[in-house]
Amino acid sequence: AGPFARSGLTPVDKIRELIRQSQEAKGQAYCPYSKFRVGAALLTDNDCYFKGCNVENACTNLGVCAERTAITKAVSEGHKTFKAIAIASDMEDKFISPCGACRQVMREFGSKWDVYMTKPDGSHKKMTVDELLPISFGPDDLSVKKINKN
Repeated sequence: AGPFARSGLTPVDKIRELIRQSQEAKGQAYCPYSKFRVGAALLTDNDCYFKGCNVENACTNLGVCAERTAITKAVSEGHKTFKAIAIASDMEDKFISPCGACRQVMREFGSKWDVYMTKPDGSHKKMTVDELLPISFGPDDLSVKKINKN
């Protein structure tokens, strides 16, 4: 299915909806090995929402995180500029934090957008991609002048 667009929401309501959708996405998680459900919802620059969940695999390193699933879905539909992502898990006492690989994938699409790390009760901690991955490597680094060594 395509993106779920919600126009006419206030900025606060957009974030509430983003967090709600991340919690909803968690319900689709395929995690028979870890039993650790994660959902994510991504808000694009034109207010479309994309959900993702973690998908595990018996070959452990082939599993995919919820954040990367949501980003991949958005990119596959032509969206490459994001306002925010929310991440949800079942941890009650700790905000869910994106893994290093997900932080780097988020960085691919900019460093100034928001990451909402949530708890099941809907409370959240907001950080930017830049705060989660300081002194990062991104697409712009590939065009930096380099020493010519043969």
